[in-house]
Amino acid sequence: MKKRKQVLAILLLSAALAATGCSTTLASGTSSEVSQDSESSADVSASSDLDQNQSADGNASEEANASGDNNETADAQANGQFPGGAGPQGFNGSGSSVASTALDLTTILDFENMFSDRDLEQEADLSEAQNLTLESGKDITITEEGVYVISGTATDCTIIVEADDTAKVQLVLDGVSITNTDFPAIYVKNADKVFVTTTSSSNTLTVSGTFTADGETNTDAVIFSKDDITFNGTGTLSISSTANGITGKNDVKFTGGTYTITSAEDAIEAGDSIRVCDGSFTIKSEKDALHSEDSDDDTTGYVYISGGSFDIDAADDGIQATTYLVIDGGTIDVNAAEALEGTYIQINDGTINIYATDDGINASTKCSTIGPVIEITGGDLTIEMGSGDTDALDANGALYITGGNIDITAQFAFDYDTEATFTGGTITVNGEEVTEITESMMMGGGGFGGRGGMGPQGQMNGQGGTPPQGDMNSQGGTPPEGSDQQFGTPPQDNQNGQTMGRGGKFNQNQQTTQSQESTEQASN
Repeated sequence: MKKRKQVLAILLLSAALAATGCSTTLASGTSSEVSQDSESSADVSASSDLDQNQSADGNASEEANASGDNNETADAQANGQFPGGAGPQGFNGSGSSVASTALDLTTILDFENMFSDRDLEQEADLSEAQNLTLESGKDITITEEGVYVISGTATDCTIIVEADDTAKVQLVLDGVSITNTDFPAIYVKNADKVFVTTTSSSNTLTVSGTFTADGETNTDAVIFSKDDITFNGTGTLSISSTANGITGKNDVKFTGGTYTITSAEDAIEAGDSIRVCDGSFTIKSEKDALHSEDSDDDTTGYVYISGGSFDIDAADDGIQATTYLVIDGGTIDVNAAEALEGTYIQINDGTINIYATDDGINASTKCSTIGPVIEITGGDLTIEMGSGDTDALDANGALYITGGNIDITAQFAFDYDTEATFTGGTITVNGEEVTEITESMMMGGGGFGGRGGMGPQGQMNGQGGTPPQGDMNSQGGTPPEGSDQQFGTPPQDNQNGQTMGRGGKFNQNQQTTQSQESTEQASN
C-alpha cells in the first residue's frame, strides 16, 4: 500500500524534472561478499550444544547427555550467512541492493535441529528437583543448574536466574501467581539456557505499572531473558503486561503448553529467533504479536513455525521477522494491520486465515543480505483485506507460488516489484479461480512508459491530453532525445528490464495481467 504513495511522489517529481530539463542518475551499488564462516555466525548457546554433540571425549555434562539438549546446532543465519549478493548495479526494483530470488532455505536454516530433545519433553524430570514457594516482597534467586518446582501466590516478587554460562535451569511452574508493579515476574540474567515448564495447572504472571530498568538493561517484559529460553509443559500460562509479554535476547522457543498473552507492546519478542512446534496461543497485542529482531544486527531475527494454534489480534503486525519467516504447519488466525511480514516469507504448509487492513502478507527489505520474497509452496491460505488501498500479497521484490490453496478477497490481490510466477496450486480471487497472476500496480523506476505516463494536470492516466515535456509516453507527446520510442531508455547502469521502462502508476481501473510466460520473458 505504501508503494502507491511513493510512486505518486516519484512520478510528480520526475514530471517536474522532465519539464525543467533536469535529470537524475541512479547511484551504482557495490556487490558485497557474504561471509560463510559458520562458526562466527552461530549463536553462543547453539554452538555450545553443537560442540557437545560433535565431541566424542565424554566431556559433555551428564544432564545434557540425558536430556538430549546437546543436539542443538548452530543456525547458519545468525550473523549474516545468507546467499544472495547485490543485484545489478545495486538495484533490483525493490529498494534493496540484494537480488530478490528464490532460495534453498535448507542450506541456511537447520530445520532438523530447531528443537532439542529436552525442548520437546513436556514433563520435567523431578527426581532431583528442589521445591520453592513464593512469598510477597521477596525475590527468589537461582544460581545453580537444576530443576526447580515453584508454587504459590505473591506480589512484588521476581524469580531471578543468575547462574554460570554453562548452566541449564528448568523452572517448573506449578500453580504460580505473581503480580508486580514495575519489574518482571521472571528475569533471566545469566545462564546457558532456561526452560519454563508448566505442570497441569493454571499460572498467571502480571506487571501492572510502568517497568523500571535494571541498570542499563531495559527490563520491559513480564518474562525477560538475556539468554535462550524454551517454553513447554501441559498447563496454562497467562501473561498480562503494560509493555512486552515475553522478551528473549537470543532464541525463544515453544514446544507445548497453553498461553494467553495480553500486552501493550509486543506479545513475544526475540533477538535471534522465535521457534514454535506446538502449543496453543491466544494473543491480544497493541503492537506485534510475534516479533523477531536484533536492533544492532539486521542479519538475525527469524521466525519458524511448524505447529501449534494461534488466535492473534494485533494492532500492528501479527508475525514479523527481520530475515526469514517460515511456516511449515500449524493453524494461524490473524487479525492485524499486516498479518505476516518479513524479508523472505516462505509458506510450505499449515492453515492460515488472515484479515488485514494494510497488507495481508508483506515481504519488505528489513535485512541487508537478502532480497524481499514471498514464496508459497503449500498450505491453505484465506486472506480477506479491509477496504481501501490494501494488498493481499505484497512483495517488494519477487512473488513465487508453486503450490497450496489461496483464497483471496481483496480489491488488490497481488503487488510485486520484480517478478511473479504461478506454477502450481490454486488461487481464487473474489470468488473466481485464476490461472495467472494479476498485478494491482507495477513499481516503476524509469520514465513514464506504456499506460503509466503523466497526463495533464499531473493525472496518472497516460492515455489522453498532452504529456509533460519529455514524457516517454508511447501514445502521445515527443520522447526526449535518446529515449526509446515505446518505453524510454532506463537510467544508466540499470539492468532490470522488469521494473524499469514501464514506470508510473497504472490507473486503478487498468490492471495488468502478468502470465507466467510474460513474467519469465521480462525477467530474462
